[in-house]
Amino acid sequence: MKFLFALDSLGIGGTEKSTLDIISHFQKTSSLEVVYFYGNHQLKEQYEKTGYPIYFADLKSKKSYLKGILFLIKLIRKVKPDLVVSSLAKSDLMTRIACLITGTTVISTFLNDTYGETRLNEQKQKKMYLKFLYGFMLDKLTSFIPKFWISNSKSIALSNAKVLGLKLKKIKVIYRGRDSNLFHEWQQPPLINSKMKFVFVGRLIERKGLLEMVEVFNILKDTHPNIQLDIYGEGDFQATLKKYIDHHNLQNIIKLNGSVVNGWKKIYEAHCFLFPSWYEGFSGSLVEAMMSGIPIVASDIEMNKEAITDIETGLLFKVKDKQEFLEKVFKMIEHYPDMILMGKRARKEAIERFDINVIAKQYEGFLKSVVNNKVDSSQLLQKGH
Repeated sequence: MKFLFALDSLGIGGTEKSTLDIISHFQKTSSLEVVYFYGNHQLKEQYEKTGYPIYFADLKSKKSYLKGILFLIKLIRKVKPDLVVSSLAKSDLMTRIACLITGTTVISTFLNDTYGETRLNEQKQKKMYLKFLYGFMLDKLTSFIPKFWISNSKSIALSNAKVLGLKLKKIKVIYRGRDSNLFHEWQQPPLINSKMKFVFVGRLIERKGLLEMVEVFNILKDTHPNIQLDIYGEGDFQATLKKYIDHHNLQNIIKLNGSVVNGWKKIYEAHCFLFPSWYEGFSGSLVEAMMSGIPIVASDIEMNKEAITDIETGLLFKVKDKQEFLEKVFKMIEHYPDMILMGKRARKEAIERFDINVIAKQYEGFLKSVVNNKVDSSQLLQKGH
């Protein structure tokens, strides 16, 4: 049985890293190959370590769809995969067309809340809205081609299926996983200079809820001066954050640390992990925080609620609600011993549900069931979910 995985690139992105984790834990009885289209190669060496063959289409332009389709048609006819799995928008489009022409079974993936209400409202305010609509049109026109879809979140599946007009019984939900062996149990760090440290790790973009986050700490400093917020990451919202920090003289409270290698390890230096996003895919960063066992405060978007149960395994606040965000951070500080126990429960649940061996087994098992025409319909989404 042979699978071909198609990706836009091998850059350092959540999808590329998650795909690498999954295929690295497949049984070696499966034959697997990887193809990517654009020249971002940061993870190429790690992909090569899997031992699976890798093909590169070397597309120079983001619009070189025809060249990519022809390359893939030739590759499919050469390697003769039983099934092709595609991820990310450009790869999805080229793979669907190539598989339609070659008569090859293809599975597409839902990785982000692409057509959720918050995302759509955000896109309507941007100059690139016409480009977004063009992408949506191509997505919808080719959405009949995949035999099944794999979604990393139930809420993402329901949102995208509604807009694209897909039947739920074509969608399998498999969450993102992480290697739990990499995450030793978090221990409460010492209070250096009596400061309680909060941490955010991720891209610095507006939809991560970063402005609300720094506003909360600007308010909180008046009643709790011994706090610190460490922000790790880079992005186009960085200048806005720096301007806010400088304007309110928060340099001793909030620190912009830039990107660091293996940023998730900074979790172990903090007392609480913050995740205030407006919308997400099913977040690998949130799974990482859960696996460590650090106490968490996160927005209540549907994807986060599939991972965290409020009060039981984390504190959730209404998305974009600065006042409730403030209240949950205040609760984190004032009831910290209880929050540590909450983090321990999160770690236990994350290891049970999201360990990469569990996820890879689900993923590989589903692909094999598709090839063998033995898909268990009870494991797919149904009406009423």
